[in-house]
Amino acid sequence: MGVRKDLNQAKQRGDLADRVKVEVIRDEHGVVREARTPALARPATTGSIADLPFTNASEDPEAVVLRRHEAGTWHPVSAADFAREVTATAKGLIAAGLEPGDRVAVMSRTRYEWTVLDFAIWAAGGQTVPIYATSSPEQIEWIVRDSGARFMVVETSENAEAVRTGTADHAEPPRCWQLTPASSADAAGGALPELAALGREIPDEEVTKRRGVLTPDTIATICYTSGTTGRPKGCVLTHANLHAEAANTVELLHPVFKAVSGQIASTLLFLPLAHILGRTIQIACVMARIELGHWPSIKPDELRPALKEFRPTFLVGVPYLFEKIHNTGRATAERIGRGASFDRAHRIGVRFGEASLDKFLDRGKGPGPGLQAAWALYDMLVYRRIRGELGGRMRYAISGGSPLDRDLNLFFYAAGIIIYEGYGLTETTAAAT
Repeated sequence: MGVRKDLNQAKQRGDLADRVKVEVIRDEHGVVREARTPALARPATTGSIADLPFTNASEDPEAVVLRRHEAGTWHPVSAADFAREVTATAKGLIAAGLEPGDRVAVMSRTRYEWTVLDFAIWAAGGQTVPIYATSSPEQIEWIVRDSGARFMVVETSENAEAVRTGTADHAEPPRCWQLTPASSADAAGGALPELAALGREIPDEEVTKRRGVLTPDTIATICYTSGTTGRPKGCVLTHANLHAEAANTVELLHPVFKAVSGQIASTLLFLPLAHILGRTIQIACVMARIELGHWPSIKPDELRPALKEFRPTFLVGVPYLFEKIHNTGRATAERIGRGASFDRAHRIGVRFGEASLDKFLDRGKGPGPGLQAAWALYDMLVYRRIRGELGGRMRYAISGGSPLDRDLNLFFYAAGIIIYEGYGLTETTAAAT
């Protein structure tokens, strides 16, 4: 498996192990053993996240940094084209009256335009306020009022109606644009073309000037927590926060972002961009110049066809997705009378993954000849079918949100897919460990 080669290369990176410092912390509450690792990437001292598209366009203008899904086809977007679209959208926001420090709320499912808007808002000197596409009028009202958002971009007519209902009593409701055309007669319309047309008379230099005054300490976004214990609370994150998280993610997960088994790295992002994990991955992908695609649904049955088309090399998801993939494979095997074979493949996979992990951690010799032979058999019968369901190129995944079952993780390792688990908070700009 190519993934083992990448792991062996990662193991040789002494800089990772040498950085870990373990100490015992004692206070009035007790004693804990704490491991600390200094940052792998240098903190940003100048500029902002808004610079990324323009740096990419300057250094490698023809590099494919995104793929946009239109009319059933994934179209490549070069670094130069992306920077031009960000500039055009930023100019439209400026023409609409956006001043440095103004806040723009974005209420949409995960789609290409979300990423354009995020970088355009920053390039114009603004701050992004993400709102979940499923938010109620009451939730919208609170976030818009609390954040002071003057502008808003929504995805659908239903979202626009929810905004009108929620902000009807506001003295100055936010100016709102809609991503999807309001009618079939306006098929070529939508927020981005409207903003591009609005900003046609604004010189590109105005965007450059606004971007140039941003610093690492400038506020980039206000992300609202889920509000499970009360009203959602806005978490203020700076460009330095986002840069540190994205840059260290790229460096720590080196094989994922930079050397995925000799293939061009790519991912299909489907996590809500109102969630900080999705935003961090979005920024990390632009930073690392890997191919980023978007998909609006997190439902496994709707996501699987897109994975087969896009064929990502890594994926970021939640445990439920990996459970669903495994269980769907089990159900398919059961329907054709091979349920028992799948169960044996699962058991062999767990044993194989356990033995391989022990070898990696210098706790054992790895899978023996018998286990290797059994793995090879079930790789032909089961594991490669799992990889095929995910597009055939996937070698890595990142899981967060809740714990992933250990045996399931080992099974996916046997299937050729390493799943990294992370824990974090909105307040830690996604992953803390």
